[in-house]
Amino acid sequence: MIQPVLVSSARGDEDLAQLAAPLDLDGLVEGSGAWEVEIGFGKGRYLLRRAMECPGRRFVGIELVSEYQQILVSRARRRGLRNWMAVRGEALYLLSAVLPAGFASVVHVYFPDPWPKSRHHKRRLFDPESVDLVLGLLAVGGKICFATDFLDYGENVAAILADIPELELTRRPEVWEDGARTNYEDKYIREGRPILRLEGRLHSPLLPPRTLLEVAGGLEDVADPMPMS
Repeated sequence: MIQPVLVSSARGDEDLAQLAAPLDLDGLVEGSGAWEVEIGFGKGRYLLRRAMECPGRRFVGIELVSEYQQILVSRARRRGLRNWMAVRGEALYLLSAVLPAGFASVVHVYFPDPWPKSRHHKRRLFDPESVDLVLGLLAVGGKICFATDFLDYGENVAAILADIPELELTRRPEVWEDGARTNYEDKYIREGRPILRLEGRLHSPLLPPRTLLEVAGGLEDVADPMPMS
C-alpha cells in the first residue's frame, strides 16, 4: 500500500492534501535562515545534529520509510527544535511536484540505494534522466554533498555530475571536517571500507528542472513504495 505524503514539523503532522504544492516552506518552519536538504535521512543522525548545531539554519529531510520518519520527528520534538521539517514520501515525486525549486543552500545525499541490477537503474536517485530534479533544489552558489561505499555507482554519479556544465565538481579524498555523517559512514570507516565522496557547487543557474511527467518515460515505477535511499 502506498502511503500518502506526510509533512511533519514542530507544529504537527499534515497530509499533503491539506497543503498547497509546492510547499510554502517559510510558512511551515520558523525563522529566515538558509535551507539545507537531506534526501534519505535514515534514522536522522546527521539531520538532527545539524539542526541542533545550527539553530540559525533550517532543514528539510526526505525519507520514505515511515519508521525512520517517526524516529527523526520524535527526537526533534523531544529536543524542542523548531528549525526542521520532515517529509515522508518518494524522493523523485517530492522533488518534482512538492518542494520548490532553487531554495536550498546545501543538498545532502549519503549512501543511497545503488540499485545495482541494470533493470533497476531507473530507480536510482542519480540518473541522467532525473539528476536535474535533485540539482533543481539548489540556489546558485549552493552545494551538493554525496557519499557512497558502492564505488561503481559512485563513479557513475561522478560522471553524471561532471557532465553538468553549471556544476563545479570535486572529489573529497578524506572524511568530512565534521567526521562521519551517518551510521553507515561511521561503520564503514571503522571497517576500512573505501568511500567515494563528492562535493559540487552550482555556479550558475540550471535550466528549469523538468516535471515528473516529462521524465516519466524512464520513471514509470516512481510511485513504487520501494526506497530510493
